[in-house]
Amino acid sequence: MTIRVLAASLAIGAAFLAACSRSSQVSPADTLLVNGRVYTFAWDEPAVDGTPAAGAPHGPDGWRPDAEALAVSGGRIAFVGTSKDAEAYRGPSTRVIDLAGATAIPGLVDSHAHIFELGQMETYLDLTGVATEAEAVDRVVAFAATVPKGEWIVGRGWDEGAWATRYPTVVLLSERVPDHPVVLASLHGFAVWGNRLAFEKAKITRATTAPTGGIILKDARGEPTGTLLNRATPLLQGAIPAPTPEQARAWVLAGLRRMARDGYVAIHEAGADARMMQALESLRADGQLPVRVYAMLSAREPDLCRAWVARGPLVDPEGMLTVRSVKAYYDGSLGSRGARLLDDYADQQGHRGVSGGGYGFDRAIVAEMMKAGFQVGIHAIGDAGNRETLEFIQAVEGEKSEVRANRNRIEHAQVVHPDDFARFRSLEVIASMEPPHAVEDKAWAEDRLGAERVKGAYAWRTFRQNGVRLIFNSDLTGSDHNIFYGLHSAITRRDKSLQPSGGWYPEQRMTPEEAARGYSTWAAFASFTEKDTGILAAGRWADITVMDIDPLVVGAERPDDLLTGNIRLTMVGGRVVHEAGR
Repeated sequence: MTIRVLAASLAIGAAFLAACSRSSQVSPADTLLVNGRVYTFAWDEPAVDGTPAAGAPHGPDGWRPDAEALAVSGGRIAFVGTSKDAEAYRGPSTRVIDLAGATAIPGLVDSHAHIFELGQMETYLDLTGVATEAEAVDRVVAFAATVPKGEWIVGRGWDEGAWATRYPTVVLLSERVPDHPVVLASLHGFAVWGNRLAFEKAKITRATTAPTGGIILKDARGEPTGTLLNRATPLLQGAIPAPTPEQARAWVLAGLRRMARDGYVAIHEAGADARMMQALESLRADGQLPVRVYAMLSAREPDLCRAWVARGPLVDPEGMLTVRSVKAYYDGSLGSRGARLLDDYADQQGHRGVSGGGYGFDRAIVAEMMKAGFQVGIHAIGDAGNRETLEFIQAVEGEKSEVRANRNRIEHAQVVHPDDFARFRSLEVIASMEPPHAVEDKAWAEDRLGAERVKGAYAWRTFRQNGVRLIFNSDLTGSDHNIFYGLHSAITRRDKSLQPSGGWYPEQRMTPEEAARGYSTWAAFASFTEKDTGILAAGRWADITVMDIDPLVVGAERPDDLLTGNIRLTMVGGRVVHEAGR
């Protein structure tokens, strides 16, 4: 008995001395996050079938967090472990945040976003979810009542895929809103609809010729009907008065702040033009970027690209604004039948879409950027579009082998021929994909592709089985960027109405771990920041997302409950940029 007591006393004493030693060796943290469910994602990658690695905090009873507290100092993580041990980092000025059981994961990244448009949506007319032309016009009428006569009305959100067999016209829109020029972009931006006054101001008439890769829909008399497709959309949108630099900066900042509120610590801006870059560099200089920005320069602006070729990639040592990528478009969208297919569209014989030079793809400037050390992210939707894009990347690599180190990407990679999945792997091309697109497009995708070809569409599991790196994103504002919707789409392949019951082509589903990694650790690799972020570990950036549900447990056991999740806190570089209730 005496020996046991003595042993216990010695153990307690040793623990006390160890704690004192730790306290004397560490500096007080700026912030402590305690009493949480912390998933570090510091364990090995899951197998290609989704099976967790041997070292993952996963067992017969499912997922369990591998830590419960984090200490943050100087913008980086100083400690990961138990709440008890985190007390060693508490000082008189330390802010202690009690997570009260909420879940902390590596900071979320939307790796394909259009932030300018998101900021615009704060002031533009939102047509997301409208089912009919009449319903859309009703919204425009209501909005027009709040806008001075003669002022432009700009909106976005009607679904060009769902409406592809009944595109809207100028008639009803012009009758009910005659005194404002109206321009309404589609959900994914590959179609635009306007009223007569907007067409007049844009000088679009029966004599107007569509640019290469574009379509001006016309009636039997040759008059424009009111909708432009694919590369013709700038004819109408270009007539909208350009925002001032101050307004552009305000829209960018509004969009980035929205992302912070929604749990994202970083975004990849997919196609930053000169106006966008001016706003981003201004915000960075003033220290006002709320989240990290990985800017993909727009290949549609050759002068901008050449200026950056001369300047070279910009890698911000603090990681707030990095410019080392270029975004290009190779083909159009599947919904508007602009995606380039190897064989005819199943619902439009004789038509295969448009691609390459026919869609404005500037091979010379994109190759020049790649050779100058810029990663390329090429929009490719159709199976022919993806194949030709892979061939282009391979050709540029053949001219300069170092191009492979750029971690090149294909944005969307939506429809891929069975023979081409392995080519993504052999060329080390990242597939940058949107889980919401699958559940939103399912209503018409099979009509476009047919029962056999659709098996290679939105094929996340097939990519994984072929060893291809994946990243997940929203393509906002084309899809809802809510992370819980994105995770739910990836895990269930069901829409917000929980349809279809078994999931759409469920064999392509992701596991909860894979889905979460697609928005965090895998996205970090795509932006060359995997040594600084993507996992929660000492020395890494303190980029942390806290949510009120456990995405791994809920995703595995009751995935439909993901749609009820909420963001509690967003931390970027140790700075709290959003906190619910504050």
